[in-house]
Amino acid sequence: MKKEMIKLLLSHEVISDEDAAKLDSINDETIEQSIKELGFGKTEHITKEKITPNLETEYMGKEILCFRKVFSTNSIAKFLANHNADEGTVLISEIQTKARGRSGKKWEAPDGGVWMSMILRPKVPTARIGLITLATGVAIAKSIRSLGLDAKIKWPNDVLIHGDKMSGVLTEVNATFNEIDWIVVGIGIDSNIKLEDFSEDIRPGTTTLTEELPTKIDENELIAIFLNEFEKVYDLYKAGEIETILKDWRDLADTIGKYVNITQTGGKITQGYVVGINNEGSLIIERQDGTLEKIISGELRTVE
Repeated sequence: MKKEMIKLLLSHEVISDEDAAKLDSINDETIEQSIKELGFGKTEHITKEKITPNLETEYMGKEILCFRKVFSTNSIAKFLANHNADEGTVLISEIQTKARGRSGKKWEAPDGGVWMSMILRPKVPTARIGLITLATGVAIAKSIRSLGLDAKIKWPNDVLIHGDKMSGVLTEVNATFNEIDWIVVGIGIDSNIKLEDFSEDIRPGTTTLTEELPTKIDENELIAIFLNEFEKVYDLYKAGEIETILKDWRDLADTIGKYVNITQTGGKITQGYVVGINNEGSLIIERQDGTLEKIISGELRTVE
């Protein structure tokens, strides 16, 4: 991780080749400060100064770092989380060059989208970790619906418009058996991007706000809308008001009642109708023989 951060600083000429060659002489505190300075640098569309006037939060976005181009905001967020960054710290980049989706899948993050990561430190049971992804999906869907679009959630982490994906969530955690140190939640929203800006293999099943709305969206306003929504649902999450979150998720779900094919880790495939989700966020499938199966994670595809 340290080498990865140094490569970031090198690519932006924040440190010299000579300094980078002396890896052991560059301490983490110096790297952390350099990253923060980079996050206060020049960007083209998104700035903290344009986001904060629309924030109604107490702690989400109290610290916002905005970058022009990085490999992955989640990677930077994890580094900062390991060095005591405060809960509610938000990292945003206008472009990501090595963005990742679930299971290490490639996620394209060109100019014009909202690519961000949040550092969270919830004092909740580790069994509740999986629910943060669902809670984030609720916040994204509500934010998009406030723009007049019928956003829906596909289990576990995609937000759809008219059945096409326009947002996703990547959650990464550092925890012991019974205690969470940090959670980094990465979010991608395809906002002011045309479909032709994506590679051909990604275009099918994808949409963007530009494709769905008559006018261009202000990314700074959208980020503020999302952070306001997220803090509300995250406060419920920390307070243990899980049923409220799950009710919202069920109301917004695109998945419930559909016949699906789920590929789980290890290649196991389960088919059946989606009955719902349980209090841990696992999907409940009714198979053709009438038995129920709990799915903790997997790649879901609707069978027409």
